[in-house]
Amino acid sequence: MKEALDRLVEKLDGLAPTAALVLGSGLGVLVDQVEDARRISYTELPSFPRSGVSGHAGEVVAGHFAGTQVLMLSGRAHYYEHGNAAAMRPALEVLAGIGISHLILTNAAGSVDPEMGPGSVMMITDHINFSGSNPLIGEPSDRRFVGLTEAYDASLRRAIEKAAKATGTALHQGVYMWFSGPCFETPAEIRMARVMGANAVGMSTVPEVILARFLGLKVAACSVITNLAAGMTGAELSHQETKDMAPVGGARLATILRRVFEEGLPES
Repeated sequence: MKEALDRLVEKLDGLAPTAALVLGSGLGVLVDQVEDARRISYTELPSFPRSGVSGHAGEVVAGHFAGTQVLMLSGRAHYYEHGNAAAMRPALEVLAGIGISHLILTNAAGSVDPEMGPGSVMMITDHINFSGSNPLIGEPSDRRFVGLTEAYDASLRRAIEKAAKATGTALHQGVYMWFSGPCFETPAEIRMARVMGANAVGMSTVPEVILARFLGLKVAACSVITNLAAGMTGAELSHQETKDMAPVGGARLATILRRVFEEGLPES
């Protein structure tokens, strides 16, 4: 990790961001809004993940976003790629090591709520880990017993909600259920998710939330809705649909996040 940390600090060339974002499928619109950008491929940073998912660039982009120094991870590794729920741990440890204190996660997700259609944005208020795995399995210290009662920072959530209202951007709120993937859920699983209280389903983000809380970072997360979940429309799901629809909601999410950074991230 030290080698990756030292190399990242060198590449940042004086930038010292305290906020970072992890970008999901089709959310490159946020990267395009970074000014004076430094781009560093994950391949240049030892221990950083190698994402094999189309739509994930696999690079660090750092610069100024809405007047604030920020670092973005354009692409992530997923549990379904290798069976390692802790694949993002080295990258997040490096971020914590350079002084990142606030982490905003984004993803593409399927909606369980027929009133929250493709192109919508949902702020995650809580999650359900249905994958059967956890990124802290194998951690030898008692630090592994991370409390998740307030996994999603209340002050960050208020800032996102305020920014959505200020920009006139519709913002849903709800519970995200993490499935392992890579196949999409069955209609029966979606019916179960609805009964259990989920509003959206997806294949990422929850491991990063757990790891970030383990590292002491403040966390918020938003989903861009790309489709109604299995069994809700009668049509089969596809990754191409995810890639096609993510930029629609991604543009709305970018509007919200720009306002958040214009206003300044809350300290507590």
